[in-house]
Amino acid sequence: MSQTIYEKYGGFKTISRIVMHFYDLALDSEQIGDHFDDIEMPRLIDHQTKFVSSLVGGPASFSDDRIETVHRHLNITHEDFDEMGALLTEALAHHGMADADIEIVMDAIESKRSIIVARTAA
Repeated sequence: MSQTIYEKYGGFKTISRIVMHFYDLALDSEQIGDHFDDIEMPRLIDHQTKFVSSLVGGPASFSDDRIETVHRHLNITHEDFDEMGALLTEALAHHGMADADIEIVMDAIESKRSIIVARTAA
């Protein structure tokens, strides 16, 4: 049986460190930093750690409906999503994740773009 990315990099503890690093970068980002004003960061970090864990073979699971509901009111743009992806890639690399594994993680994140980015009237 092959090892999941979650197991390969040390599970929840490592994913939590990566997510905390990501939010350090995100809070300083001119593009997306304001999305986190008035947010309870420890709670958000916990939820995001579970979400990222679920994408890489960890025990948590999130339905697309739940993900969409949580993000619907945030008015996240494609540019915001792209910035998030760049910062998460940076955090994953900083914590020693191999390029091939980063690509797998980012493909999983990208698969959620349509339910995270705000729909605009055409």
